[in-house]
Amino acid sequence: MVSPESVPIGRRVAYLRVRRRLSQQSFADRLGKSKSWVDKVERGVRSLERVSTIREIAAVLRVDAATLLGRDVQPAGVAERRQGVARIRAALSAYPMAFGRPAERAGMSPDRLAREVRHAWMTYQHARYARLVELLPAVVTEVYRAQDPEVGRAAAVDAYRVTAALLVKLGEGSLAWLAADRAMSAAAGDRVLLACAAVQLGQVLRASARAGAVMLAAARQIAPSDRKAGTPEELSLCGSLLVQAALIAARAGNDRVVGDLLSEAAELAAYVGDGQDHYRTAFGPTAVELARVTAAIELGDGPQAVARHEEAIGRDGWRWLPVEHRAAHLIDAARAYFLTDDLTNAARVLLRANSVAPAEIRHRPAARDVVALVARDPDAPPTITQLAISLGVL
Repeated sequence: MVSPESVPIGRRVAYLRVRRRLSQQSFADRLGKSKSWVDKVERGVRSLERVSTIREIAAVLRVDAATLLGRDVQPAGVAERRQGVARIRAALSAYPMAFGRPAERAGMSPDRLAREVRHAWMTYQHARYARLVELLPAVVTEVYRAQDPEVGRAAAVDAYRVTAALLVKLGEGSLAWLAADRAMSAAAGDRVLLACAAVQLGQVLRASARAGAVMLAAARQIAPSDRKAGTPEELSLCGSLLVQAALIAARAGNDRVVGDLLSEAAELAAYVGDGQDHYRTAFGPTAVELARVTAAIELGDGPQAVARHEEAIGRDGWRWLPVEHRAAHLIDAARAYFLTDDLTNAARVLLRANSVAPAEIRHRPAARDVVALVARDPDAPPTITQLAISLGVL
């Protein structure tokens, strides 16, 4: 079966024109174009690249622009995803054990719960967000059903962490904060688990300057007294927290603090090396370089961000990062190119992100905003225009 997107736009124009019972001449008159222009468009001799022209044609044909491009304005699964988020909210809002209500059935064994949480993290790191939305309500519910709060404690913290990470992606800030706070509460008294939970708390509170102090406190608590003697796990957590503190400082415009913190994180990363994923941090030298790109963007330094991006993706460590991490960085890179008025490369990296992890573009509001920002520029390449229309952001 031929998909609508595989049909050339000229043929779709011709089909929709005939369905509206318009001759080429009457269609041309309504557009203020010549009959020859219409004929060339329908035969594919002349391409349609300008957003304004596509919209004008769609208006005359009484269809939306996405239909003209053979695409659905609303990505598939949006309704299901919203329902899934509602189920996650319901799971996080339940307090059955706090009030002594018995569980409806016996909970999972600690081993099985740990396996389910690991699966959830793998799903997240492969950027399969729609699937993760389906999985998490049951996982969060199983955390509540644990009979002994000390049994499977690490799994509980990780369950809340991955829930917070996903909700940040989906633009559900308040709900993400709740999940991160649950992770912090579950981790209380354990320095390693607290450091793990604080990583996600930093993601949630990126816009809060005060959160930087929390990140630094957590980093100092987990930091080994001798870096050379520290374990890769400790160094990864400490370094990840320093990165979070640096990005919070960047959002606040404090470039001196950003430089100091990322330099310290880079020193720790050198001991850890690339290709590691201790405590789901993916921390290493390449991850720190990508953080430098994000920080430069937040500080408004587009040229530095572009230069660091182009150097970082040439590293071997780039290929070892999780799919989610790479796709998220490509969206940041698009912002960097946009800051330097390089729309061609901004569009290119967005399309690459869409190829690497479509969910990062289609399910993440922040990513959709970047697509819209690039596509709305009069000089934007037609490829990004088509992606923007398919997302319903133009």
